[in-house]
Amino acid sequence: MKCAICSQSIDRRPQNRYYPFCSARCKQVDLGRWLAEDYVISEPISKNPDHGEILSNPSTDEEADDFAPTLH
Repeated sequence: MKCAICSQSIDRRPQNRYYPFCSARCKQVDLGRWLAEDYVISEPISKNPDHGEILSNPSTDEEADDFAPTLH
């Protein structure tokens, strides 16, 4: 596999704490690109158009609980 930033070859091993990057520098470069909005998600997260309506206007508390975020 190659580092997503510099294309250096990397191994997927537990010792590589920066995976999928080769180094702390490349990991920080990637974070900087996200923060600068260089990367975008071009498609909606959900392909079901009803999800947005359900999340913004739940009709019952039970429905709201079904879509509440879960902390892990």
